[in-house]
Amino acid sequence: MSAFVKEIPRPADWGDVSTDTMVEIASLYYYQDITQEELSRRFSVSRAKISRLLKRAREDGIVEIRVHQHPGVSNDLEKEFIAEFGIDRLLVALDQRDPEAQRLAVAGLVANHLSRTLTESMTVAVGMGRNVAAVADCVAPTRRAVTFICAIGGSVRAGEHMNPDHICRRLAVRFGGDSETLYAPALVADARLREELHRNDTVKLALDRARRADVALVGIGDLSEDSNLVRMGWFSPQEVAEARLAGTIGDIMGYDFIDIHGRASSANMQGRVIGLTTRDLGRIPNVVAIASENTKAAAILGALRTGVINTLATSSTNARTILRLHEATRMASADATSRRTKPEA
Repeated sequence: MSAFVKEIPRPADWGDVSTDTMVEIASLYYYQDITQEELSRRFSVSRAKISRLLKRAREDGIVEIRVHQHPGVSNDLEKEFIAEFGIDRLLVALDQRDPEAQRLAVAGLVANHLSRTLTESMTVAVGMGRNVAAVADCVAPTRRAVTFICAIGGSVRAGEHMNPDHICRRLAVRFGGDSETLYAPALVADARLREELHRNDTVKLALDRARRADVALVGIGDLSEDSNLVRMGWFSPQEVAEARLAGTIGDIMGYDFIDIHGRASSANMQGRVIGLTTRDLGRIPNVVAIASENTKAAAILGALRTGVINTLATSSTNARTILRLHEATRMASADATSRRTKPEA
């Protein structure tokens, strides 16, 4: 278990105790193991008041308490994922009841991973979505000349917070690096227009830069009612229904739609997004995929089976569900093959 003390710029109602003093008290208690009795003497207040202030600090978000999963549990899961899917690493967050808390827990692991692995002059290709955006909120400020470049176009309907350009800018600020924009829409009306835009010099240059990235940070989408693609109105309900009937279970970075076996879907939604393809991602040394929602187990499994993901960040429940689903679908495929090849009597 660990505690994180954050400075909150907004004023807090601490009576005669300022916010700065509150942060100092919390830091001494959680980081330096100063007892409540010693704090009461230092700040000339009662021990009961110190206790109340520490409780209020947790309630107001100045202090966050996090319970870390036992390393042995994560290591066992990671070994299974490496053996089954050939990935390099698995980042597993403890399960949270609140979806937003779950998203931040998973994003925090990715933020720590990037802080450990990114070095000077590296380039990161960045996708879009709530999970990817949350990573920028969890990175501790540092000074590192890393370039973040959009791996997919932007969308007015996505909102500023979830657009790759905005995410790149925020990551660049956190790392003290630079960001580069892909000046193109994320979605176009048809494949013909997409091909025309891909030939545009500005778009082509940005995508070529993204293809040469050292790391890619991407989300995994599904076709649930709460998915970004549905909420943003990129595709009609009829298109989504037809895609599901065709076996589509999700997408990688909003670009390539896949079935549960990791194969390209035959849905009509293909070929309308401006961004890196699954093939492009396969050439990037470290593709970090993040998905926190418990509705995405099937989509994550399909994405893993494409073979392009090197690092997966998700929840503990998702990780276990993916392994069970992987075994179940593999057995179903084996049974189907057996029935097809069995000679007739």
